[in-house]
Amino acid sequence: MIPEILEAQVEISCKELRMPGLRHHFRNLVREAEEQGMDYASFLRACLEQEIQERQQKKYSALLRQAKFPSPKTLADFDFTKAPDLPKMKILNLAECAFVNRRENVICIGKAGTGKSHIAIALGMAALQMNLRVRFISVMQLLQELQLAEAEYRLPRYLKTWNKIDLVILDELGYVPLGESGKLLFHFISHRYEQGSLIITSNLEFSRWIEVFIDPALTSALLDRLTHHAHIILFEGESYRFRESLAAKSQEVNA
Repeated sequence: MIPEILEAQVEISCKELRMPGLRHHFRNLVREAEEQGMDYASFLRACLEQEIQERQQKKYSALLRQAKFPSPKTLADFDFTKAPDLPKMKILNLAECAFVNRRENVICIGKAGTGKSHIAIALGMAALQMNLRVRFISVMQLLQELQLAEAEYRLPRYLKTWNKIDLVILDELGYVPLGESGKLLFHFISHRYEQGSLIITSNLEFSRWIEVFIDPALTSALLDRLTHHAHIILFEGESYRFRESLAAKSQEVNA
């Protein structure tokens, strides 16, 4: 048992040194050290490891909030047996996130519900585990933010705020023609070219992207930048979400 005055002194010292992990757990650490007969060096190591673990968890939580995922997804949650055409080993290799460090892009193309967003978020979650900064945003939300920044004459400053993000996940490109606003998206992607990684999900094959951006020259220039350093994943076959829904309903019927 720690003497009351010593306990208070440790509390104060932890506050001064900004060591919240140790402050919250030192009582348990002392008790465990006494029970296990730890030597001084082992006890000191246990204290430092507790503080490191607490800081790592705090940093991960902050990165997760910054990422703004609609919901957390992992590769372990994804049933590759229901998507046999997907290049599983390629996706697992991408999850090591070397592509982020090389500022390369990943483009996921396929029909709605085939698992594009799941895989994109899972790769983003893997990047968080490596202390990389990630941000998930839909194309339409990004366009709204770009348009507002342009209207308020702060577009260059807005674009610079993305420089701190290692990996941007741009979801649902292709569901709505962008018209003139497509130039703003082109500007955003050009700004990130060889400066940071993108994961883009789209329901349209490349030959149909002109339906989104309208302008043939702009579409060609955009594809040139995106695919220069890119890993392309094709999601083919029946809707992954549809199969999951059918399976869930089947289980309800059989229950």
